Amino acid sequence: MDKLPKIGLPILIGVIILVILIAKSAVTIGPGEGGVLFEPFGDGINTERTYGEGFHIVAPWNDMIVQKVRQQSISDNMNVLSVNGLDITVSGTIWFEPEYKNLGKLIQTKGEDYIRELLSPAINAAAKSVVGRYTPEQLYSSKRDIIELEILEEVRKELDGQFVNVKRVLVENVKLPTTIKDAIERKLKQEQESLEYEFRLVTAKKEAEKVIIEAQGKADANRILSASLTDKILQDKGIEATVKLSESPNSKVIVIGSGDSGMPIILGNQ
Repeated sequence: MDKLPKIGLPILIGVIILVILIAKSAVTIGPGEGGVLFEPFGDGINTERTYGEGFHIVAPWNDMIVQKVRQQSISDNMNVLSVNGLDITVSGTIWFEPEYKNLGKLIQTKGEDYIRELLSPAINAAAKSVVGRYTPEQLYSSKRDIIELEILEEVRKELDGQFVNVKRVLVENVKLPTTIKDAIERKLKQEQESLEYEFRLVTAKKEAEKVIIEAQGKADANRILSASLTDKILQDKGIEATVKLSESPNSKVIVIGSGDSGMPIILGNQ
């Protein structure tokens, strides 16, 4: 009986060590994440395999480095200079995701904090390069979509071969000095008013042309009609009118002859 405590203590210690080893060896990778193995007694980061979502058992002396591999976004405010040297603040968002198969290479070459070490500097460099090609007015108004595409292209060039895919760039706001902004807004308002005035002039001109064309058409129709009314036609029309009048029950018409033009001479109508 005295030997039981002596035997039980090593067993208890062994169980505790086993539990610790199991806890150390068990790794759960969450949704949208990937893992790479760091082998301190091997070659360091294992770049040949990326572990997917779920439960994994690894050697207790190895470490599993877990990173998000789904699409992510970061937003930033960048101070840049326009083509004429004005200080401009650009607010933007970029969507990106690390290359799943190359997650180990990304961490090995750029570290776990690759967003700060790699991505943010690339975005700032691209924004400065692109914004520096445009005037404040272009940045403030019509060039926003073109600027987004150019920044996206520049970022992709900066990150070529760096194991990060950039999906989209969105320029959310361009903050200009107040005096420049007010001047641009006044100019845009004047341009809009000028366009509206030109539109009214064009509309009025078209309406006037329409009236002239209609009047000309009526004049041409009357001229053609007058030219077609010969003496024979007038005589026939007069006879036709006289016949209709004589057929009326309340009318009494006496025709006594016709004039030189052939029109009937009516003696009376009651």
